[in-house]
Amino acid sequence: MTDHALHAATAALLVRDAVAAPPVAGVTLRDLRINRDPRGTLTELLRTDWPDLFGADLPFAQVYASTTGPGVARDEQAWHVHRHQSDRFYCLAGRIVVAIADPRPESPTRGALMLVELAAGPDHPAPLVVTIPPGTLHGFVVTSPGPATLLNFPNRLYDPADEGRLPFADAAVALPDGTPFTYDLARALYRDEEAGAPWSGTP
Repeated sequence: MTDHALHAATAALLVRDAVAAPPVAGVTLRDLRINRDPRGTLTELLRTDWPDLFGADLPFAQVYASTTGPGVARDEQAWHVHRHQSDRFYCLAGRIVVAIADPRPESPTRGALMLVELAAGPDHPAPLVVTIPPGTLHGFVVTSPGPATLLNFPNRLYDPADEGRLPFADAAVALPDGTPFTYDLARALYRDEEAGAPWSGTP
């Protein structure tokens, strides 16, 4: 596959808003409203009257922030997976691409892969939140020129017994054409942008 074709295949998996239904069952996307006035901005991140983000199956348990350097993935060679925990990912600063793959045997979207761009602005968090269900493989890579800060509101307290890793080589997650997925594919989408010429998405 040519570089342009590979870029196009990767870009086709990239989601930047909540307009369309997510291609992985159980994943939830919600657009966030950036409220702006002369003093600055305010963005609501989690409310008890948002049933897609909060409820009996999605209670609040804890919150943490992590900062990751430019170009760095968490983790480069292994997927994260939880038996019971759901994650709610926000990006407070910088830009990340979250990869989510579906290996669940009973899932109607088994084998699907999606990429979610969470891109914060200079004075506001990314206007999108993604909820990642248990059993899905996930991770992220920083694609901004500087560090990125991730905020997570998981629905369970951290439990090492619930946290798993699956090597990329064992998971065999691939693009629709069979190309093995790596975070280099996501990084490549933004290389031209970092050089001052955003990639158009067309060969």
